[in-house]
Amino acid sequence: MPTAAPMPIPEDTLYEVVDGQIVEKPMGAYQIWVAIQLVRPMVTSNVVSELGQVVSELLFVIDRARNLKRRPDVAFVSFERWPRHLAIPDEEAWDVVPDLAVEVISRSNAAVEVQAKIRDYFKAGVRQVWVIYPKTGQLYAYDSPTSVRILGRDDMVDGAPLLPGFRIPLASLFDTPAE
Repeated sequence: MPTAAPMPIPEDTLYEVVDGQIVEKPMGAYQIWVAIQLVRPMVTSNVVSELGQVVSELLFVIDRARNLKRRPDVAFVSFERWPRHLAIPDEEAWDVVPDLAVEVISRSNAAVEVQAKIRDYFKAGVRQVWVIYPKTGQLYAYDSPTSVRILGRDDMVDGAPLLPGFRIPLASLFDTPAE
């Protein structure tokens, strides 16, 4: 009996590939807005632009053997990992491991899944992982799967040592413009 071909993924659907299986990655409007509030100062920072590329919602090949592709909400790839003169490929996923992976937590994120992502990122060679919790106004900055600094709304996000000189108030990621 012939097997059915896998259903195509609609172009506007965000997904990851975990152990060869497509996993949809739904995200709320506010969480997308929070991610953009981080992307904006990163892409306009002279410090960051001299060190590498900032991207949002881009799929990365994290572990080829496991057929694992992750889509951080924000990522930074240094020019050490992907030289400045190389274009980002026109492929489904970028075959480079980012230096920084940022996840913005929404109601569809289970704690066990977030922890698995953190482990996957570090196993692949990501240097830092930031997990942003918009509901509590916190950012968990991981230097390893077991070393974390927890920042609150009143703290400054400091990109050092990965992004030296990049600093923004954490509250700026959560405060929506007044109407």
